Amino acid sequence: MWHKEIGVGERLTVGSLGPVDGADERSQADAQATADEMMHASTLAEPRPRLHETAAVATILSTVTHTLADVLPSVAAALHDDGDNPLAVAPARDIVVLLVDGLGARLLERHRATAPTLAGAARATLRAGFPATTATSITSLAVGAPCAVHGIIGYSFGLPADDGRESFNALRWRTGGAEGPDARQTHPPEQFQPVTSAVQHLAADGVGIHYVVPGYQMTSGLTRAAFRAEGALHAADDLAAVRAGILEVVAHDGTDRRFAYAYHPALDMNGHLFGAESPEWLAELARVEAVVADLMTDLPTDATLLVTGDHGMVNAGTVVDLDGEAAFRRDVELIAGEARVRHVYAAAGAVSDVADRWRGLLGSRARVATREQALDEGWFGQSPVGAVARDRIGDLVVAAQADTVMVCPADEPLEPAMAGHHGSWTDDEQLVPLIASR
Repeated sequence: MWHKEIGVGERLTVGSLGPVDGADERSQADAQATADEMMHASTLAEPRPRLHETAAVATILSTVTHTLADVLPSVAAALHDDGDNPLAVAPARDIVVLLVDGLGARLLERHRATAPTLAGAARATLRAGFPATTATSITSLAVGAPCAVHGIIGYSFGLPADDGRESFNALRWRTGGAEGPDARQTHPPEQFQPVTSAVQHLAADGVGIHYVVPGYQMTSGLTRAAFRAEGALHAADDLAAVRAGILEVVAHDGTDRRFAYAYHPALDMNGHLFGAESPEWLAELARVEAVVADLMTDLPTDATLLVTGDHGMVNAGTVVDLDGEAAFRRDVELIAGEARVRHVYAAAGAVSDVADRWRGLLGSRARVATREQALDEGWFGQSPVGAVARDRIGDLVVAAQADTVMVCPADEPLEPAMAGHHGSWTDDEQLVPLIASR
């Protein structure tokens, strides 16, 4: 049967993976430290507890009104001390946004004792947006709009091809799957995501742009598509370098304004490998806490540090093997996405039959919506959906519920062994904190 429980697994390392976007020459140590770009590496030291049941989509949309897309418009207003500032970011000469990959609001709340500074400085709870995954969330943050506008609608999704649909991996910027060919030449990032970003608007207004990120990310397809703005690089492959880079950005005289985007991947990596709330995950949270606490002490008074996440995480429990039951593939051209949310592209004229079949097979383990249903309910954002996004969304969008994961071992052979996942509608995945130094 295609329904089973995750058991104890053997560690799978990054060494078994192919190169990621723009990182062919990176060391294995650097690769191990890149979180969501390791979506296919994992370990299971022991079974992890199941987490909360999925809240209704309408409840999440109505009770948490602000999203990651509201952060940079608020930053712009704070840097100019003028304009709409929905998140009430304090006016400052310099503002740094540190994105801690995998920092979920509910996870942080449950572990306040491990991260008292982070929890105590949380000013708001935001929705990551759907799907709750790195490629989508970073683009929504940088553009200042949901994926209905910018079109990066998931970890992977289908694009038209000569023989139907071809999978495009937005995180790695590769076609034909995570290990496929580099797509930066065939799918130029600045054309693939053509919407002017909020970072571009800051640069046009005279704000200095800085990036405190692993060096390879400056030329990655995702960074080019999302941020669309040149800036000064402060290469940061670990937390110590993140701290040093942020302090470099704000250490200047004069009145010129600066914005910095900083990124740290290891919390998410530990969640995927060992499970959210595992000892390894908690140890990394403690390291993030220590660095942020130091920064809040060391920052000058005219600088503001904002810390947020791109998604939270749930631990896998029930595994649905989409390759193990032939009915899942009947009349289906392509299954894309990731284990917590799938884009399903049906053969011509077969959408209704495929939807009925998947609903029957999955039952309560997942919500199966047609593209039109998902758009009507605002899954991909409350903004009017653009033609680019509409054409990329699956004929069906399948969102896992509770602790279910939907795996495709033939195309993603390591994914079934991953301990932690994200993408769907649970509070643990969707909600992220907005933490402010002042």
